[in-house]
Amino acid sequence: MPTSLEAKARTRAFARVIGPFLVLVPGTLVVRAPDIRAILLAFFQNEALVWGVGTMLLIGGLLIIAYHQYWSSPAAVMISLLGWLLALRGLMLLAAPQLIARGANASLDYLPAVRIGFSLFVLIGLWLTYAGWFAKPPENGS
Repeated sequence: MPTSLEAKARTRAFARVIGPFLVLVPGTLVVRAPDIRAILLAFFQNEALVWGVGTMLLIGGLLIIAYHQYWSSPAAVMISLLGWLLALRGLMLLAAPQLIARGANASLDYLPAVRIGFSLFVLIGLWLTYAGWFAKPPENGS
């Protein structure tokens, strides 16, 4: 079944927001990797902040899930998967923040791997930025 023009336009719109975000935020973390330990310690010491971030991640993920359940192109799949990832991550921060804190703390012993992981998100962000801002927009009848 061909993908509707509306679905393609919605994927493009989400890519225009999510792409630059994934370039800037994980990109900053790649550069600031040595500072992550202090940032995480401060973050998890403030339960209200953890709760607030968890709710924002959950609502952001649910918005993507509600408005973008398309699986017709690589960009659409990536955006839909990101929605599910955000919702699950937010739910985990609300229900079991200690699990996220332990996982994050354990990963800090492997800063090169952390940098590689965040660099992969930067690459995905670059790709989504291209798809959202620079690729030829969908046409009627395609």
